Amino acid sequence: MAATTLPGPLSHLAPVLDHYGYWAVGALVAVEDFGVPVPGETILVAAAVYAGAGRLDIAAVVLIALAAAVVGDNIGYVVGRTGGRAFVHRWGRYVLLTPERFGKAEDFFTRRGPAVVTIARFVEGLRQANGIIAGTTGMHWRTFLLFNALGAALWVGLWAGVGYLAGSHIDAVYAEVSRYQSYLLIALGVAVVGFVAHRLVRRRRGRRTTGADADAGADAGADADADADGGAHRQGGSHRADRADRADEADEG
Repeated sequence: MAATTLPGPLSHLAPVLDHYGYWAVGALVAVEDFGVPVPGETILVAAAVYAGAGRLDIAAVVLIALAAAVVGDNIGYVVGRTGGRAFVHRWGRYVLLTPERFGKAEDFFTRRGPAVVTIARFVEGLRQANGIIAGTTGMHWRTFLLFNALGAALWVGLWAGVGYLAGSHIDAVYAEVSRYQSYLLIALGVAVVGFVAHRLVRRRRGRRTTGADADAGADAGADADADADGGAHRQGGSHRADRADRADEADEG
């Protein structure tokens, strides 16, 4: 069977698929879905490209990825339900799930519930923490299983379809990529420069605002001290005037 070269960022997964095939798809998708940051979504797309080129069976790729996605999230659900927040706060940092990130995701999850379970796979970060958060927030398992399976079917169907179509027209894809590669690189460079410049401008504005607030606070403090001193002087003068009036009245008496 003719060799298939995976395009661009997928190329580093070619040896994994060549050696492990369907096992790689199942393992990486499942492991990613209970919190470990591995390229589960990327391996799904790469396997679908292989299937489109005739090197794997697309039906097998879809079924294995779907089963792995559901099983992986349910493992995460058990971890969250039994270990709770204490487990996540202790070990989450090793898989880039800091307490701050987890807290924000949990708040969002609590507000949206089943809808989040369905769309979580399409959001980086939520895809990995979806099952764990469902467990810690106490979502009923049957509800989680239903919407989790729905989300998995949509996610696998989308990326498997995209990869399969790309693999079926791999020569045309390479021709288009080669034609516009230089423009894409230029656009990427401009985007990176713009992002860095935006961050620098925001940082400088933040520093200026902080400095202005500090100066305003100092001026307000000085004004308050001056008002206090003036009040004290006025009060002291009033007391002295009262004492002088009382002295004059005593002399007259």
